[in-house]
Amino acid sequence: MKHDEVLKNWIEEGYGTPDEFAKILDQGIEMLFYLEDDVFTKREVQSVVTAMRGIASILRAK
Repeated sequence: MKHDEVLKNWIEEGYGTPDEFAKILDQGIEMLFYLEDDVFTKREVQSVVTAMRGIASILRAK
């Protein structure tokens, strides 16, 4: 299966729609700028990390 198909399926299975996934990634970008105590919950940070790890894993697959 091609990377783009795998990524599309992964996004749909994990996040429902590409738009919802994009929202998670946008939140992750904001976190990198404003990561301070009591700004984001631990769960919000973990959700973004999970998304980033998933993308990296798919892109590394051959």
